[in-house]
Amino acid sequence: MSTLHLAFAGTPDLAAAILRQLISDGRYALSRVYTQPDRPAGRGRKLLKSPVKLVAQAHGLEVLQPRTAAEFDPEDYLSRVDVLIVVAYGMILPESLITRPQYGSINVHLSLLPRWRGAAPIQRAIAAGDSETGVSIMQMDAGLDTGDVLLQRSCPILPDDTAGSLQDRLAGLAGDCLLETLDAVGRHTLVPVKQNNEFATYAGKISKAEAALDWTRPAVEIERLVRAFNPAPVAHTVVNGKNLRVWQATVLTQARAQAAPGQVVAYSPQGLDIATGDNLLRIQKLQLPGKKTLLIRDFYHGNPDFA
Repeated sequence: MSTLHLAFAGTPDLAAAILRQLISDGRYALSRVYTQPDRPAGRGRKLLKSPVKLVAQAHGLEVLQPRTAAEFDPEDYLSRVDVLIVVAYGMILPESLITRPQYGSINVHLSLLPRWRGAAPIQRAIAAGDSETGVSIMQMDAGLDTGDVLLQRSCPILPDDTAGSLQDRLAGLAGDCLLETLDAVGRHTLVPVKQNNEFATYAGKISKAEAALDWTRPAVEIERLVRAFNPAPVAHTVVNGKNLRVWQATVLTQARAQAAPGQVVAYSPQGLDIATGDNLLRIQKLQLPGKKTLLIRDFYHGNPDFA
């Protein structure tokens, strides 16, 4: 079995973790990495390298940062590699690009396709109350996450999972799945499985506006949103005229709300209890604008008159 020659396209921490695992494995020839252009960030608007660029440069790999799909492969480099691996790259690649490698392009997607196609599968799975999610390695085609599934592994969603904690677990699983898929590519043992479009759901990108809590909803739904939007864009609300970011909350199932949705019912070192469409929701970790994130007991001692 000859060594596969690979190219890699990705941008955020998730892609960097998978790239690091691919490099550490050492079985494949990887020389070129594509990632998004450096972006200004912070108050100083300093240009920051993507996590994938940092990993690639640390291992001496060539890094390209095309701004458009037209700039992605002008010298037809991809026709000289076996597989292009795409992980949260941040640019839609046309079919003319993804079909250039000998075995095409494969995408690492963090859901059990066809459920949760799109940009935010982890957040949507938590928000919907799914009991499990997973990793799908998919042969890319012209559609949005519609290609044949090459390999799939499931992962439970724990009751206290945030989008951050779940992504961390899925990243390791995704790296293992990618390596298993590449091994099958090299051995010509892959058995692609077509997706059933009847079961497809769409995981649209999360907006900051969507993270504004609607207290008329049931408490269990609001609690899931708090976890789904952690670490970004972070659930937020207004309490007594003050903006508040909500990092952690729990449902008080034994306490039926007798107040109007959004009204503070109790405030103590144990929690900030707010009425919802049914039960009470107890906020346990929160943040005021420009301040540190605090557990409720620490927040209460510093802000006893907050509510």
